[in-house]
Amino acid sequence: MVAEAGFEGVFPHDPGFKRTPSGKGTEAGNIFVANTELLASCHALIANLTPFRGVSADAGTVFEVGFMFAMRRPVAAYTNTAEGYHARATAFRARAAGLADADRPECEVEDHDLSENLMIEMAVRASGSRVVRRPSAGAPDMADLNAFRECLAALARRLSS
Repeated sequence: MVAEAGFEGVFPHDPGFKRTPSGKGTEAGNIFVANTELLASCHALIANLTPFRGVSADAGTVFEVGFMFAMRRPVAAYTNTAEGYHARATAFRARAAGLADADRPECEVEDHDLSENLMIEMAVRASGSRVVRRPSAGAPDMADLNAFRECLAALARRLSS
């Protein structure tokens, strides 16, 4: 699908680092260097901002959005949930405390009608794209690629003109 759109797809992963025992700190450093070098070699990014292990997108993916934005590369993004960040954060706050969370009742959850934290979504917009919201049937599904396809087509149109 990516090649058909005229791109070479890459995906940051680290299976090779886990095969060679080197200690957790060394492994983490190696993964960081490899992934940032991979990002720096890319002309654009499509980020999956579907909530992952919490209210917001995966922290590593958020880093990648900022990294590519700082390099002035096009950033497209999508989420497989219909609920905006404000609704998700408000629902999370309503749950009983238990996890290590520094949020306090007097701290406002800003409502900008965005799918993610404003810094993330505004970086996507400032790079010339938008966050595509395409909810999966049922619970958000990280593997649903419908919104990815929409981002891919938009990026192909943008970069070919």
